[in-house]
Amino acid sequence: MKLSCRAASRLISIGMDRPLGMGELLKLKMHLALCGNCRQFSRQLDALRDAARRAGRGGDASGD
Repeated sequence: MKLSCRAASRLISIGMDRPLGMGELLKLKMHLALCGNCRQFSRQLDALRDAARRAGRGGDASGD
């Protein structure tokens, strides 16, 4: 079953909160291999999460 971008973005977001199941992860990885927009969305969410973690520790968002 092919994963839509909407479903992929939902799984990307869910994956931030909990580990994805094997089936979810496989479908998402297959989709990301083919979809540059969703790969970019995933990278952007990772960057936002990392920046929020640094800010929570008192660091700045530049990574210094």
